[in-house]
Amino acid sequence: MNALRKSEIDLGEMMRAKLSGFVSTLRDNGFVIGLAEMRDALGVMSSASAARPSRFRPALRALFCSRHSDWQKFDEIFDAFWIGRGMKSATRMSGAPHKAPDGLEAVASGNRGLGDNQNADHVQRGEGSEEAEVGQSKREGASRAEVLARTDFRHLTDPDDLAAAHDLAARLARSMRARLTRRMRARRNGQRLDLRRTIHKSIGHGGTPIELVHRRRKDKPLRLVVLLDASGSMSLYSAVFLRFIHGVLDAFREAEAFIFHTRLIHVSPALRERDPQRAVERMSLTADGVGGGTRIGESLGTFNRWHAKRCLHSRSCIMIVSDGYDTDPAEQLGGEMRALRRRCKRIAWLNPMIGWQDYAVEAAGMKAALPYVDLFAPAHNLESLEAIEPYLARI
Repeated sequence: MNALRKSEIDLGEMMRAKLSGFVSTLRDNGFVIGLAEMRDALGVMSSASAARPSRFRPALRALFCSRHSDWQKFDEIFDAFWIGRGMKSATRMSGAPHKAPDGLEAVASGNRGLGDNQNADHVQRGEGSEEAEVGQSKREGASRAEVLARTDFRHLTDPDDLAAAHDLAARLARSMRARLTRRMRARRNGQRLDLRRTIHKSIGHGGTPIELVHRRRKDKPLRLVVLLDASGSMSLYSAVFLRFIHGVLDAFREAEAFIFHTRLIHVSPALRERDPQRAVERMSLTADGVGGGTRIGESLGTFNRWHAKRCLHSRSCIMIVSDGYDTDPAEQLGGEMRALRRRCKRIAWLNPMIGWQDYAVEAAGMKAALPYVDLFAPAHNLESLEAIEPYLARI
């Protein structure tokens, strides 16, 4: 206790209050922090390393992170609190969880322990930021990025939330590409030893690694072709998907993108612009008719006749993002899906409505397409988009 009081004397009133507010914010986000951690943190903040946030960040991370989920959330909360970047205070989103996950109970404001900031129940933008009403912005156990990832796109109405979702979608596409291209295939001769398979084969030889298994990069990379429904019924989802597709085209070596409504439009050249805003603006100039009706069968027919031969090979995955509502006859859509199925490795149909409660396949066009679909999955939030990565990795 003497060491704690000495650190408090050396540190100064303002910095103690600042550190106490940060600890309270971490506790609100599910971190388990006691007096011992607080004492060590006061020692860190009273040393020369407290001159800049970048210098004391590693020490506080090591002190306060005791679980994998803590390590994932710490940097974002730290940036928001100490640098004023990455989060808005008092943001309440439709669809956000209103209680802490199982096993993480909120800490009552009267029992927070050290410090004067008794009402810090949201991440602040540093000193001088306005405090929200207690209970209005609590999202215990989840960072803003995690809440956005779970929120249905149609519930994102705040411009800042939409912009954050756009950025997360682009980042998700880049990270998926990085992980998919790092995966390797087992070979007798390769770039590196596959230790797991080598140990497995050694079991038959009494544990002696006689047969070595190596790994090397896959010979033919995955080619992803995305067809996005840009009709009126998909308008609440298409904006976020366009940013995801922009990230796909920017990151994947082999990728193509099309949008369709009453006709099919090839938008890959426009979306290859480095600046996302310019890419979307350039695409809007060529995509006349966005937000109108839907002719999925005819659009797939155009793709099969004019683009399939150029775009598809033996390791191609077609990703169709649509709610399945089609004004063309269901038989036409079924026939074009059958032709498409013969040309590619896999077809994934992502339908935002699957994420809705009590959804059932009722549209005739969707029923006609399902026999030729390898993966029928939801696509109503960023979490559902991330969930398709393991499927793509197996192609």
